[in-house]
Amino acid sequence: MLSHISRMLTGIEIHPAARIGRRLVIDHGDGVVIGETAEIGDDVLMYHQVTLGGTSLAGGKRHPTIGDKVILGAGAKILGPIVVGEGARVGANAVVLSDVPPGQTVVGIPARPVDRKPAGADVLPYGTPCDEALDPGVRALEALRTELAELRARLAALEAERRRAPAGDD
Repeated sequence: MLSHISRMLTGIEIHPAARIGRRLVIDHGDGVVIGETAEIGDDVLMYHQVTLGGTSLAGGKRHPTIGDKVILGAGAKILGPIVVGEGARVGANAVVLSDVPPGQTVVGIPARPVDRKPAGADVLPYGTPCDEALDPGVRALEALRTELAELRARLAALEAERRRAPAGDD
């Protein structure tokens, strides 16, 4: 029931049995479908109208496994019990019917590898880093923690100095 209500509100259909890793970003999620036996790794960026679908009604593993740090372009269809390796990229509207090796970019119908590095491959899409050390939010929190530790140390030093001072020097 919750799955159906969520689909009505968001346009995203995720089967309750699908396994989803940390920090999945579904950008402009309308039309996204994630099947029952799909598995999604950490730090995956998925654009609108992506389908992680099955190709048969037979039991067992029927949907794709998506590795960590994968980018799935708008309208991509990844079908069957295949594996998209870590760091791979699937181009917009590609139809993927076989495994994609780690780090590989695939495009087209059916999807096939491209040798060139895509434009902006070194750019973090929409500022969603896959490495916590690069995450501006994490960096800001670490800076605040450092500042807080320094302020606490200064306060402790001032309080210790005040305790050592003679009573009439306030």
